[in-house]
Amino acid sequence: MQCELTAGDLLDGQGRLQEAGWARGEARRYRREAIRAPWYRIKEWDYYCVLNETCGLALTVADNAYMGFLSASWLDFSKPDTITESVTIPFPRGRMGLPGSADAGDILQDHPRISLAFRHEPGGRRLSVSCPGFAGGCGLEGEIFLEQPPMDRMVIATPFPGAPRAFYYNQKINCMPAEGRVEMGGREHVFAPASAFGLLDWGRGVWTYDNTWYWGSASGRVAGHLFGFNIGYGFGDTSAATENMVFLDGVAHKLDEVTFHMPSGTYDGAPWRFSSSDGRFEMDFQPVVDRSAAVDLKILRSIQHQVFGRFSGFVILDDGRRIEVTDLLGFAEEVENRW
Repeated sequence: MQCELTAGDLLDGQGRLQEAGWARGEARRYRREAIRAPWYRIKEWDYYCVLNETCGLALTVADNAYMGFLSASWLDFSKPDTITESVTIPFPRGRMGLPGSADAGDILQDHPRISLAFRHEPGGRRLSVSCPGFAGGCGLEGEIFLEQPPMDRMVIATPFPGAPRAFYYNQKINCMPAEGRVEMGGREHVFAPASAFGLLDWGRGVWTYDNTWYWGSASGRVAGHLFGFNIGYGFGDTSAATENMVFLDGVAHKLDEVTFHMPSGTYDGAPWRFSSSDGRFEMDFQPVVDRSAAVDLKILRSIQHQVFGRFSGFVILDDGRRIEVTDLLGFAEEVENRW
């Protein structure tokens, strides 16, 4: 079943999800003050990823109640290599001020080791990063504008089984043409809107303790058209709707379930495969580089493998058109959290 969300508040007076389902835009209003769950279960984040054919930038601001998180990652697909600089902030408990909408409210985080800014501007979003100590003192500085014309996005409101006040409200905005410059280690890298594209992963929710999720995304041009997709599962009870969508020239096409067929014991060599229950999404994926991170404190645990690579295969749109895809740059990930 694929239930499309109606407009209104996300939560009722008891902090329960009023409606589970998907949407093409920000249908439901998230208000942190409406949550009725323990403070330590609240998780909020904004994650941006901007890629061109040779390099990429990933930026994260997260308020996970007992631990805040600022992060910048540089991706070099020619080597290939990834470098990440992260800062943890103890017990922010909402003080990081992440906005209740993906369409309004700026994020400004200034730390001695890393400064991040995500600002709304007419026609799009501007990302700024300053990290003087990045890569052992090489430094990372940059600014990128993401154009956001009127277009569909992936929105999903998901409950968790057995936890009536737990939920995940997620928005993924693909295919934002990117323009700007990033200096890494004294070398300037140019992002041009004809070949560079940004993604926003906007997440707000009350999470259960132990979760493993799978997520994949790509944005680019296929046969001259702006094309992308979002696939994933493991984010709660998706019986009302999946988060699987294909985007062509700003229009969303809804998919049913997509399964990740992953090789055992490896993340950066053997190819992966993806298939959908409705036969409309079939992709092979050739890994290029694994952006991995691991924290295992037994009670708290986070094992992350975000694998960047190239997708090849086909999708079938809502109107039956078949789109062939060859070597489209994107990523697929497996993340295990006990948080």
